[in-house]
Amino acid sequence: MYILALTVNSLLIIVVRINLRLHTPMYFFLSNLSVIDIGITLVASECILLAVMAYDSSREARVMDNLNETSFNGFFLLSLADTPSLQALSSLTFLIMYILTLSINALILIAVRINLRLHTPMYFFLSNLSIIDIGISTSVVPKLIIITITQYKSISLLDCAVQIFFHSALVVTECVLLAVMAYDRYTAICKPLHYNTLMNKRFCISMVAVCWAVGCINSSFHVTYTFQLPFCRSHHINHFFCEIPVLFSVSCQDTWFHEISMYIAACILGLIAFISILFSYIYIISTVLNIRSTEGRHKAFSTCASHLTVVSLYYGPLMFMYFRPHSRNSPSTERTVSVIYTVVTPMLNPIIYSIRNKDIKVTIQGTRSF
Repeated sequence: MYILALTVNSLLIIVVRINLRLHTPMYFFLSNLSVIDIGITLVASECILLAVMAYDSSREARVMDNLNETSFNGFFLLSLADTPSLQALSSLTFLIMYILTLSINALILIAVRINLRLHTPMYFFLSNLSIIDIGISTSVVPKLIIITITQYKSISLLDCAVQIFFHSALVVTECVLLAVMAYDRYTAICKPLHYNTLMNKRFCISMVAVCWAVGCINSSFHVTYTFQLPFCRSHHINHFFCEIPVLFSVSCQDTWFHEISMYIAACILGLIAFISILFSYIYIISTVLNIRSTEGRHKAFSTCASHLTVVSLYYGPLMFMYFRPHSRNSPSTERTVSVIYTVVTPMLNPIIYSIRNKDIKVTIQGTRSF
């Protein structure tokens, strides 16, 4: 509720600030009302949070006293910190990053929705990317913040499976979607005369539907296959959230076949998508270099720079996590890499597109959209 109140009131303040038509007394008072509402919600949320922390602390103490870990049907995750001061600092940092992820991606969605000039295939794919980034961050960050604040680190098998399903599905969907976005840029630059025919509305919707279907089907298979393993070695996962590679280390059964299946899926989906992106940009670069006009070359490259930056930020950590043998990765390295592509990248993606994209900047600033 607090995040919702903060996000909605912040968006209202931003809209009033950037739209010159709303610079009237009524909306000035409305902006002040939003600021007051944020403050009231903060105080109320703090009181509720303190009560919840007190309840959870006593509850965890009772649970840990009575719980036999050998019969506990779930796992214990890591928190961001153990000392109270670091708990508060890390929780606040991740909360700010999460709010930024929600707010900036929501601004991208609003900008694309309200500006008719942005009703194009590229921005349609970008809207889906923003939805995916919100989902990836939401599947992990709220639970991680709660664990860090309350220090109640348990998660049931069902909750763990649900978290893995949504996180894995969204990660794979984004991989495939980035390849589709690369194809869109290839078509726009290398085949501009056929762009509207090739990238028609039906084709774009179909490609996005395929991206989501591939992510969900792949995730369903791996979640079902992974949770057939017996997890009897330990209930403690040396990780911030449930993820398929880290579950292999707590299984008392040989996970070789499961790891091979994960690598095969990663190669089929991840590498094919990545290679498609590389080939698309090889053709794009060769086409752009043949453009005689310096201004034309700069404009063509600038439209691809944001996408290339996002691809690098996303595929780098992801390949490090899923394309290396699990035994070669140290737990601390795995945790850092996971935080990068789960928390940091979803926050940076809309910022990168906003900075590099003139149409989105103009829309957000309110000079053309209202």
